[in-house]
Formats: sequence, C-alpha cells, structure tokens
Amino acid sequence: MGVGVDFRHKIAKRAAQEIKNGMLVNLGIGIPSLVPDHLPQDVHVMFHAENGIIGIGPSPAKGEEDENLCNAGGFPVTVLNGASYFDSATAFGIIRRGLLDVTILGALQVSEKGDLANWIVPGKRVPGIGGAMDLAQKARRVIVVMNHTDKSGSPKIVKECTLPLTSKRCVDVIITEMAVIEVVNDALVLKELMHPYTAEDVIQHTGAELVISKELKTIM
Repeated sequence: MGVGVDFRHKIAKRAAQEIKNGMLVNLGIGIPSLVPDHLPQDVHVMFHAENGIIGIGPSPAKGEEDENLCNAGGFPVTVLNGASYFDSATAFGIIRRGLLDVTILGALQVSEKGDLANWIVPGKRVPGIGGAMDLAQKARRVIVVMNHTDKSGSPKIVKECTLPLTSKRCVDVIITEMAVIEVVNDALVLKELMHPYTAEDVIQHTGAELVISKELKTIM
C-alpha cells in the first residue's frame, strides 16, 4: 500500500493541526517538510532546522529556489521575516536544552509503547543517525508521519520494533494515510480515520493491538 502525492499532503495537513500559535517546531525530511504549506494563516510559528535556521517558511515555487537556503535534508526552503542563522552546534544546543515544542519525523517502525525506529535498515548504507535521536529524546512532543505499511505491505506500526531503535517510548502521535493514532500509557489509541478507510482497514494493516476511541471520527 503506497502513499500518493495527495495522501502525503493530507497527512501533512493533519499534522499541521497539531501545531499551535507561538511554537518552536522541528521538521524531518519527506512528508514533514510539507507541513508549513498547510498551516493556517493565523498560526505563527518558528520552524527549526538542525543545519542552523529558525524561521523556515513554505516550500519555494519551482524555479524560485535559493541555492543558499536549504533544510537539514538539503531541500530548498524559504525563510520568514525575523529568521535567524547559526551553526549546527547552536542548533543542537536548542534541541538538547528541550526548547523545541514539537518535532515531526518520518519513521520506519513505531512500537505500541511509542518506541521509534527511523534511521537505518540493516545492510543498507546511511550517513548516520543524524539529529533524530536528539529530537526524539528532547522535543516536548514527538509526532510521526509515515505510510501505514512498508513497500511490501507489512505493518510499520508493530508490537515490538525489529529495526534498530532511534529512541524508546518517545512517540506521542502517529499520523498515516489511514489513521491518527495516539500513544497513551503504552497503548495505541485509534482516534481518527482518514477517508475512505474504516477501523477494520486500520486494524488489518496494524501489527499491534489498537484501542478504539469512543470519540472515533473520520477525516474527509
């Protein structure tokens, strides 16, 4: 089960609803980088990047990229009035002091206890864990946005992670193309369904037990 462009933006739009006015927010690469495009105009936040920016704006229009402005993944960004630039040591100091209100990350697996695996598949070359471990440990709220299943159709939300962990018991909310799931007291609570999926669809494609919220609703 893959996630198309529209679903990627639908996930990002739902994730944007978790961001409140005045927050300091870090975004991972991929779907998280789409979140600024879906913030309401009356919500003013500052986006932080590990390579040394606070004040990232929406994605630039094609052909209007500034080759000197990028996020931590190397993708082009814009900046807002009042943005600041600094070195990576300062960027990580902000993270490690616990000053980030929210981080929104991608994931390879999330366990029912909120364990996060998002940095390596054994046998594949990667440059390193990067800032994911610091972000997962130190941000006040950790939101994961991802496909509900991997390329082979296997669940990415599992009872126990089989991939190397980034951090234990750190994830607060999981948002996929199928559902919004909260981690509450080592349990996964199904809070919202993404149209056209049903609770049965989500249960079938989840590798851990789900608690169905009494206030379960569907997002169109």
